Amino acid sequence: MGFRGDDLNLLGLAWATSRVWLLFVLLAVVVLRQRDLWQAVSTWDVQHFMAIARNGYATAESRAFFPGVPGLMEFGDLLGIRPELTGVLVGAIGSALAAAALYRMGGVLPAALWLVAPTTVFTFVGYTEAPFCAAAFWAWERWRKGHWLSAALLATVACTFRVSGLFLVGALVVLTLLGDNDPEQQLDRTPEARARRLVWLALPSAALIAHAWHLKLVTGSWSAWYQAQVSGWNRGLTSPLDALANTWKAAQPESWPGRPEVPVVFFLEIVSMLVGIVASLVLLKRRRWASASWIGVHLVAFGTSYWYMSINRAVLLWFPLFLLAARFVQPDRDERLQWGRQLAIGVWMGVSALVAGAWAWILFTNGWAS
Repeated sequence: MGFRGDDLNLLGLAWATSRVWLLFVLLAVVVLRQRDLWQAVSTWDVQHFMAIARNGYATAESRAFFPGVPGLMEFGDLLGIRPELTGVLVGAIGSALAAAALYRMGGVLPAALWLVAPTTVFTFVGYTEAPFCAAAFWAWERWRKGHWLSAALLATVACTFRVSGLFLVGALVVLTLLGDNDPEQQLDRTPEARARRLVWLALPSAALIAHAWHLKLVTGSWSAWYQAQVSGWNRGLTSPLDALANTWKAAQPESWPGRPEVPVVFFLEIVSMLVGIVASLVLLKRRRWASASWIGVHLVAFGTSYWYMSINRAVLLWFPLFLLAARFVQPDRDERLQWGRQLAIGVWMGVSALVAGAWAWILFTNGWAS
């Protein structure tokens, strides 16, 4: 799908409206909670990225993160831009690019649904979601159109931001070998052509290996990233049933006295897991093998951790979910059903925007937000 003038206006309006809404919540926190503006946009992971930009991988916890965002912050510092502002700028540009890729794959509606997703605040501040989604979504879009070099380079960029780049490489392998039941996917099905396409994935794979090798030089261990995840966030390998039980326990108010937002967020982690499972099953039924694998591999990774943590944020990476949602609620040719679909779109986006505002408030006030 190419870019059309009217659609671009709608897409730009959706992006601008979602960013203004988050900016409004941010300013409300600054005024009502008397919180420093830069502190409000630099909570949790942003602090780790800023520390890595200053000192490299000097601490054990820092090794749980990839170098993409810290590298951009360091570059911004060379230009005289404070790292917190660099993070916000990266979020603004990344979210716009990711929404544009979603538009190319499904039109304005999935892009708009993504922009007002409940956890969209993580695409507003210096987290990895916006730049990763920008690179990964465009990599997928380019791959399905047969632009192998540009897709591989974009996937390589995605691999510098988070470990989900490994999942992206795996899903692109599935896309190459099995396809995605996509009429727009331009693929030569011969074994020789498939083998040639797979060679391009050596580029993003090399980026992942290079990061692991760098951590090996720093720590002496090839598993430094995993060890940091276990020690810092208790994400050791766990059976799926135990992971669910641990998350359910964390979702009980008595587990977090004085921190009412934490059990709510952990409960929503379970909801996000269920959403991912349902989406994967629907995609499998529709023979969307690659799309199902993209969501499914995240579910396996999160579902075998000690507890469900950051699935709420990972939903932003699941572009097939937003394409499915848009198809479900898009206006129907049957006029008798069209008004109901339009009402569903309005209600969905309105409720999602309200939840997104509440989620932003939690993050900006340094509460636990996944």
